[in-house]
Amino acid sequence: MIKHNSSQLGHKHLLYCALLFSVCLFACHSKEKDKSPQKQPPPIVDVIVTQPQMVTNTIEANGTVVANEYVELHPEATGRITYLNVPEGKFITRGTIIARINDEDLVANLNKSKAALTLAQDYVDRLKPLLSVQGINQADYDAAVSAVISNKADIQYTQALIDKTVIGAPFDGVVGLRQVSIGAYVSNTDVIATMQQVNNLKMDFTVPEEYGKYMTTGSTVQVTLDATNDTLKHKATIIAIEPQANTITRNLTIRALLQDNAKANPGAFVKVFFSKGESRQSILVPTNCIIPSDINKQLILVKNGKAKFTNVTTGVRLQSTVEITKGVSAGDTVVVTGVLFARDKKPVKVRKVLPLSSVDTQ
Repeated sequence: MIKHNSSQLGHKHLLYCALLFSVCLFACHSKEKDKSPQKQPPPIVDVIVTQPQMVTNTIEANGTVVANEYVELHPEATGRITYLNVPEGKFITRGTIIARINDEDLVANLNKSKAALTLAQDYVDRLKPLLSVQGINQADYDAAVSAVISNKADIQYTQALIDKTVIGAPFDGVVGLRQVSIGAYVSNTDVIATMQQVNNLKMDFTVPEEYGKYMTTGSTVQVTLDATNDTLKHKATIIAIEPQANTITRNLTIRALLQDNAKANPGAFVKVFFSKGESRQSILVPTNCIIPSDINKQLILVKNGKAKFTNVTTGVRLQSTVEITKGVSAGDTVVVTGVLFARDKKPVKVRKVLPLSSVDTQ
């Protein structure tokens, strides 16, 4: 009885081992099947066919609108404002009285000097006949003449002080906002208002020192006054160039006169465009299809259905395209989409050929 049970257990053990071996063998076969290489489809790309296009090397700079004339109106005399005429935002002509400072004490001194001058002049008139008959000596007569001259100088000095109490418009222009009120006590550090000539506007802009050779007095640049509309451009003529470069930025300051009665607020931001060199025929590609690295720049060309990585040299960079000066010829097929999936000397599938203009707007 005991032997019969032992034989049954041995038989079951053999069946269990055989089943386990079959399972392991099937698992190994499945893993080997999974590890077998599968053929991947070639990446899908879009391309452009390069064609020579006209390229102008245009440099962009930032500038600021400057009034033709600008002044802060300060009083030359210290005192209380007795008259104030500041037509804010209005056009006034040269010589218009804007403000007056209290001058009563100066007027009194002026009248006093005039009275002294009259007395001194009468005294000289009485002494002159006596001098001719030697009724007085020359020294007394010279002292009387000196008193006349001194009184005249006092009158001129006092009159100059009175003139300083009057603030007038130095040129034709538009008055800014009033900064003081009538009756205020002011000194020469206080600003009454500002004045600007808003016709014949100028602008100042800066360029790197290396571009100074392209800046000449009398040459023309293009200017955009509206930041929301880059297509509307005005002309400006360069009238002066600062001979010394900024010691911090190494930039040159250029001043130009806006033409065509361009309208803008002084202090407004403008963009300036000028050409660096002559226009030429060059090959352009979208900027985002260039693969940069620490050593060089590359483009992916399609040759005989395979990707070919090519080193290139770039030139002028435009808004969304860049000039290729070396490495690509006219008629080459350049990958513009799917760049990340292409591999050198591996097949690629071209989905469509795009025009360069459509790539620019994407």
